Amino acid sequence: MELRVAHLYPEVMNLYGDRGNAIALRARCQRRGIACTILPVNIGDPLDPGEVDIVLVGGGQDREQRRIAPDLLRRGPALRDAVDAGLPVLAVCGGYQLFGHRYVDHDGSVIPGIGVFDAETRHPGPVADRCIGDIVVETPFGEVVGFENHGGRTYLAPGQEPLGTVRLGRGNNAEDRTEGARRKNAIGTYLHGSVLPKNPALADALILAALRRRYGPSVELPPLDDAPERRAHEAALRTALARARRPV
Repeated sequence: MELRVAHLYPEVMNLYGDRGNAIALRARCQRRGIACTILPVNIGDPLDPGEVDIVLVGGGQDREQRRIAPDLLRRGPALRDAVDAGLPVLAVCGGYQLFGHRYVDHDGSVIPGIGVFDAETRHPGPVADRCIGDIVVETPFGEVVGFENHGGRTYLAPGQEPLGTVRLGRGNNAEDRTEGARRKNAIGTYLHGSVLPKNPALADALILAALRRRYGPSVELPPLDDAPERRAHEAALRTALARARRPV
């Protein structure tokens, strides 16, 4: 078996080491004998979402989001159709914001998104506190740990499923205890870190969804010895418990 992972804008959207998500997916595939090719997709590069198995996009500051937004908008209809057909996606921080409907900056300027998630992000203003620190989230994939650092507040529309519920940290908006968003096999999240190396169940959920989409629903993943990943997860959890503030 083989998988093809499209990594969108890897040179621009790589805040806090989000490139590690691609590395983690490839490593977990290779340990199981699954060939995994990472395909960097930069501004202007061709991409047919129907020809890849997973899409990744990382985080970036406002200027990076403005830089990629026109190119991402051009790809939006095809990406939405592919997500509706089951394409797994991991969109982190700035990428997550642009996979919603729009990001409204502190001065009221709008960066349009592609509407994969029924969500909008608004910046509360230059004097507002950033949502920054260690974060722990309860999700359908188990406990997920990471690091968040974002000024914008994301609000999910009624009926839009979050990734999970904040146990420690801020999450989407520091108000409603939601974190991230899910649409079929697409996941949006504010968790950097990078998130997948220390949350192997989340990584495997993306891999399994991709394999079943390509090879059929009977595919199963053989277990791995995740002792290093568990140690990384537990260390991040201890740090979060010691330092992160509880959601307001």
